[in-house]
Amino acid sequence: MSVRRLAEDQFQPAAFAFNKENSVWAEKTIKKYPEGRQQSAIIPLMMRAQEQDGWVTRAAIETIADMLDMAHIRALEVATFYTQFQLHPVGTRAHVQVCGTTPCMLRGAEGLIKVCKSKINAHAFDRNAEGTLSWEEVECQGACVNAPMVVIGKDTYEDLTPARLEEIIDAFAAGKGSEVPTGPQIDRVFSAPEGGLTSLTSEEPKAKSTPAKAKADAVSVPPSEAARVKSTDAETNQSLKTPATAPAEAAKNAKSAEAQPAAGEKAEATQKPSLTDKNRPAGIEKPAQPDDIQLISGVGPKIESILHELGIFTFAQIASWKKAEREWVDGYLNFKGRIERDDWIKQAKALAKGGEAEYIKVFGKKPR
Repeated sequence: MSVRRLAEDQFQPAAFAFNKENSVWAEKTIKKYPEGRQQSAIIPLMMRAQEQDGWVTRAAIETIADMLDMAHIRALEVATFYTQFQLHPVGTRAHVQVCGTTPCMLRGAEGLIKVCKSKINAHAFDRNAEGTLSWEEVECQGACVNAPMVVIGKDTYEDLTPARLEEIIDAFAAGKGSEVPTGPQIDRVFSAPEGGLTSLTSEEPKAKSTPAKAKADAVSVPPSEAARVKSTDAETNQSLKTPATAPAEAAKNAKSAEAQPAAGEKAEATQKPSLTDKNRPAGIEKPAQPDDIQLISGVGPKIESILHELGIFTFAQIASWKKAEREWVDGYLNFKGRIERDDWIKQAKALAKGGEAEYIKVFGKKPR
């Protein structure tokens, strides 16, 4: 641990006292501890002193020690041990604590430190000319997934770039720090993945699979065993491999699937739309560059695989579905009503028209 000493005498005030409001709070806080254990209140009292004056002075340490009937050296040990306590005067508007632990350093913390040196002061803990800003490098502050990050006061500012940190520092320097949004500084919700969820989505969880079952799933049309064509050989299941070009084989396989429910399943679970039904959306051969259908909210890898097996590869195809066609496709999804609930058609129309830019224009956010 680095050596931590009190500020020089020239910075130390002659005395310390809690203001009226904090005095009442301090007395109530001390009474929370059992008789003989009041010294346990030293950390909250020191934090309140720091919040009041901006840093922990020698006078504050000694005054709090007297309030708790403890030796001054014991209180000094606490103040110098915990790095949350500032032992020197800090910026009156912002003290920027830059995380320098491995995750943040790997994600650009050095660039943030350079910004602090150029915008505030070349030396940590030394304030800027106006005395309003200061900075230091600290250890992990608990937001590693959103690295790099800084703490100002009690707030975190995450997913930073040097340019964004410059803007934040300028805002605090101008007395507008309260207007800066806290937390992630990119399109991310708290610690969720960038670009949207990749797990714990609305899709139903998959059953534990064996290699043989995984191979079978890879060539099946719907996710339910009841409606699957029973062969697991993609070469013989032309209805699955090229649904738009093998209606006769598809009809044969569909009829077989409907007539023979899987063991242990109820007969009604096998009632899937016929692959030769007039309401089935037109399928196409897989293009060289199929659209990334997973950009549609509500479509994950499993559903995308089902759509591909049904000959659906583009946003334009989905955007053109009529009600009857949507209901037909819905029959092959585990979670019924997903198409309408997530409004696949509106999403697909936006993506087909102008990709992610059009999607953001329509929905005000990036596609998942």
